[in-house]
Amino acid sequence: MKADTVSPLLKGMAAVFVCVALTACSDNQMADLHEFVNEVKSRPAGRITPLPEIKPIETFIYTASDKRNPFAFSVGEEPEMAIDLPDNGIRPDTLRRKEELEDFPLDSLRMVGTLEQAGNTWGLVRSQEGTIYRVQPDNYMGQNHGRITRISEDQIELIEIVPDGQSGYMERPAALSLSDDE
Repeated sequence: MKADTVSPLLKGMAAVFVCVALTACSDNQMADLHEFVNEVKSRPAGRITPLPEIKPIETFIYTASDKRNPFAFSVGEEPEMAIDLPDNGIRPDTLRRKEELEDFPLDSLRMVGTLEQAGNTWGLVRSQEGTIYRVQPDNYMGQNHGRITRISEDQIELIEIVPDGQSGYMERPAALSLSDDE
């Protein structure tokens, strides 16, 4: 016999032997399981409690259609006018092109240092992804239209424009301090 023919023949015989061995073992080891299943099936069935009776909901006919609607103004009654607040002129510049650091919340940014180059001081800011950005005064960062006003060796100061809660805006100072958590 060739080596190619012997190998498949031996594989087939080995598979048949394994199947026979597993079948013989499984009958002896499963006897207690079959006994338990038969014992559970022979127990008397339990009683299922019936569902509670569902009471129909009483219908109600609204008969006050000729009365005043509490949600509408009456004839002769005028709605209260909203108090006109003076416009303080503070508004975010929505036509301005957004800068990269405006995609991040301010509390997720970290100041990691400064850089002086040709008489200009730059702030170094690390994003939560680990990218380091170079910023200078009048750059924007944070999600509240924060404009950088001053950069010192230990912090970056900025002014944010936030809603004032009365359909207007107000300025709020904020800062990023040099972080020691390297």
